[in-house]
Amino acid sequence: MRIAVTGAAGSLGRRVVQLLADRADVDVVAMTRRKLPAEAVPPQVEVAVADYADPPALRAALKGVDTLVFVSSDGPDARVLLHHRNVVAAVAAERVGHVAALSSVDADMASPFCYAVVNRLTEDLLLASGVPCSFARASLYIEFFQAWLTEARATGQLRLPAADGRISLVAREDVARALAALAVGEPTGRHHDITGAESVDLAGIASIAAEVWETPVAYVDIPADTYCAETAATGLDPWWLYAFSSMFASVREQRWDRVRNDYTQLTSRSPIALRDVLSAYG
Repeated sequence: MRIAVTGAAGSLGRRVVQLLADRADVDVVAMTRRKLPAEAVPPQVEVAVADYADPPALRAALKGVDTLVFVSSDGPDARVLLHHRNVVAAVAAERVGHVAALSSVDADMASPFCYAVVNRLTEDLLLASGVPCSFARASLYIEFFQAWLTEARATGQLRLPAADGRISLVAREDVARALAALAVGEPTGRHHDITGAESVDLAGIASIAAEVWETPVAYVDIPADTYCAETAATGLDPWWLYAFSSMFASVREQRWDRVRNDYTQLTSRSPIALRDVLSAYG
């Protein structure tokens, strides 16, 4: 089986490539926007340079591919959606037999979160293409959320506009394993919610961090406009300020308060706990 992986230079895509490369029955193509150094991928992995914005390169990289692990592009939502349209068109043109696509637990046109809309539109594009699909709808990554926790470790306060929203934080490793499992299986034609083992509000998340790090960390719920003002003052790019703000709006609507056992069904593993990731971080 020949499996290609987009976004292979990123943390998630790179780990999917490693997991698939360990299998004797899989030939792996690592699709990246730019050429990688030889040591960046296992020696048996083929590297194909194919930017999401380059339809001919995408088609060339997908020739002879049986399955594509479709890891999302990044950046402003309109650009991401254009990139995803290009990938779907290339997949359909090259008659790829199966797409195991990354999506999100909040994949909903009604969501305030910009990427929730993109993820739902991408799912719809793939389904309309007629290509057999499987979707890994991931919750928010522990490693992504850890940036705020690290800051809170230093200040003692986790200042975010999440109200009483609950999140089933998931380890990136678990998302990678779920995508790899979907890629080597038959298309399921449906989505699989890849979540942590528990859903916790931010006060609970702060409490876990405080216990693991033996450092006072308290959640402080702040208004959305206060968050925007404080974050803008740090010099964060306006796009990411909007993206994070819209994400916390979706958290306040309890759109990430979901715990499912799909990950265990796919991998026969239990999800990695938040406290274990934080313990490893030191």
